[in-house]
Amino acid sequence: MRVVNHWINGKNVDGTSGRTSPIYNPATGEHTANATLASAGDVDDAVQAAKTAYGEWREAPLTRRQNVMFKLRELVDRNRLELARLITAEHGKTVDDALGEVQRGLEVIEFVTNIAHLMKGGFSEQVSTGVDTYTLRQPLGVVAGITPFNFPIMVPMWMHPVAIATGNTFVLKPSEKDPSVNQRIAELYAAAGLPEGVFNIVQGDKEAVDAILTHPDIAAVSFVGSTPIAKYIYQTGTASGKRVQALGGAKNHMIVLPDADMDLAADAAVSAGYGSAGQRCMAISVVVTVGDAADKLIPKVRERMAALKVAPGDAEGAEMGPLVTAAARERVVDYIGQGESAGAVLVADGRGLSVDGHEEGFWVGPTLFDNVTPDMSIYQDEIFGPVLSTVRADSYEEAIRLINSNPYGNGTAVFTNDGGAARKFQNEILVGMVGINVPIPVPLAFYSFGGWKNSAFGTHAIYGPEGVNFYTRQKVVISRWPDPIHRGVDLGFPQHG
Repeated sequence: MRVVNHWINGKNVDGTSGRTSPIYNPATGEHTANATLASAGDVDDAVQAAKTAYGEWREAPLTRRQNVMFKLRELVDRNRLELARLITAEHGKTVDDALGEVQRGLEVIEFVTNIAHLMKGGFSEQVSTGVDTYTLRQPLGVVAGITPFNFPIMVPMWMHPVAIATGNTFVLKPSEKDPSVNQRIAELYAAAGLPEGVFNIVQGDKEAVDAILTHPDIAAVSFVGSTPIAKYIYQTGTASGKRVQALGGAKNHMIVLPDADMDLAADAAVSAGYGSAGQRCMAISVVVTVGDAADKLIPKVRERMAALKVAPGDAEGAEMGPLVTAAARERVVDYIGQGESAGAVLVADGRGLSVDGHEEGFWVGPTLFDNVTPDMSIYQDEIFGPVLSTVRADSYEEAIRLINSNPYGNGTAVFTNDGGAARKFQNEILVGMVGINVPIPVPLAFYSFGGWKNSAFGTHAIYGPEGVNFYTRQKVVISRWPDPIHRGVDLGFPQHG
């Protein structure tokens, strides 16, 4: 049985816990590998390696850090298909979808190849007689990332390239469900010339997470996952004196107005609802139709659903793969039953789907509900599966109120041909990322990703300019060089002039 170990100080390390977690091929249900689970001692080994490497890496010239990122960018680009296939083998998403994930991670590396510009401070001359003031941005030290299964390469790449380019050293705790791709990234970092100990990986579960959150030598923690865990990460990490950004769950709504291009809206609903089998924090899980929009939209959605090819992620023409584990499948199946029992209209039922030759895979087909109401569990909870709920609203104002009253605020969208309606939406909606005729408004790497309300804890969004700010701190320097005239002792508070 293949074993995925830790990566500490530039080497594969077995660890000391003796515990492992199974890794599956979701399309077949086959147990393909084991991930070693870290003890607190293993985490400490990784942190100490990072701490030792920090002294050298912090002093590395910005141009050297840039050059490592340029080389990493070329290596990731050259090996993108291999990386995508590693993701598909353990996550289940299609190779095309995995290639898109690699590309979005690659864009963050490209962003930080400009780190010399991004780290610039400010300078003000002669703020007082013979006195200048300027700012520096400096790294924090050893920082850590705790990342989810649903984007095993992209979400870590939202973190470690920015952290490392700004002069920090990094400890990654990826999901134990699909960890192999990050071992390959560690090898590519080494090939790009990154010194040993700057990038480290510990496989693990809650024991490793708690060791990271309480370790005295870790200055900051980045997290993406569910809201209950994000809240725990934020509270525990900040109580231990760490800077924390913790992105949580979502219940993303898409409003469709009666004047919308219904073909465009149907394409968007199917793509954003069922891509990656709904296992995206930016998936659309609720379509809010206004007026008679549902009567025009739902037939078009059903038509597109019927044509979807559900198959193993590496199969020719596959558009949607399986869920990541058997437990994930059972959870989604249970929610479909809850929605049916609560009185929602089950337009298309994905339960019982079987794929020829892969009957033991973790399959749930695309599922569509109509007449869903806000009191139902399928509306309230993040299902994280291929289940799309349709809520009918009488007015645009009612639809906006529905979104604004939801405890989550990650992403949202409106589909309309009315510019005034779109402007009203972007102005009034209480959500961090907004799409106008765009269903999944994930910003490119030169902006930053971040939700509102229970979708994010902490003051910083992730990657982009906010990521640079998170992984650095500002230092203000006020300087005066000796001049022939010495002013003598002054016990008053410093004044300008």
